[in-house]
Amino acid sequence: MVLVRGATLALIASGLVLGACSSDRPFGPTVGDVFGGGDTTSPAARAAAAQTGIGVNAFLWRASLDTLSFMPLANADPWGGVINYDWYTDPQTPNERFKATVFILDTRLRADALNVSITKEVRDATGNWVGAPVAAQTETDLENAILTKARQLNLQNTPTRR
Repeated sequence: MVLVRGATLALIASGLVLGACSSDRPFGPTVGDVFGGGDTTSPAARAAAAQTGIGVNAFLWRASLDTLSFMPLANADPWGGVINYDWYTDPQTPNERFKATVFILDTRLRADALNVSITKEVRDATGNWVGAPVAAQTETDLENAILTKARQLNLQNTPTRR
């Protein structure tokens, strides 16, 4: 039985290795292909490679931090593109609280490179926090605010033409 499992594992591994082969690269993907920085011949690849420091679009990253700066930051992963915010309670509505997670999915400044997820809880009659629905428009409005801020940051960083 152990021999059959070992043979199956070897067969799967060899299939994965051979599947990565191509006529351009007969020995499979390079380290640069796996960790980024592979093909930089296309303009899009060169533009993505030119952005250094973090693994996502810097304007979306900064705009997300700026737009949601009123919420306590739980953790942030600039290479994975995830920003987690801790619970925030508005003093005007002490019986509800919100938590946010921002996903930046691309190195390009695009609307589909951003996803905001909001979690809401309200106090029940016993004082315990229970989950509550969040209007879909709330997440969309936050995404639009972040995108607007990111575009403004991009315009501030763009050299003017004479």
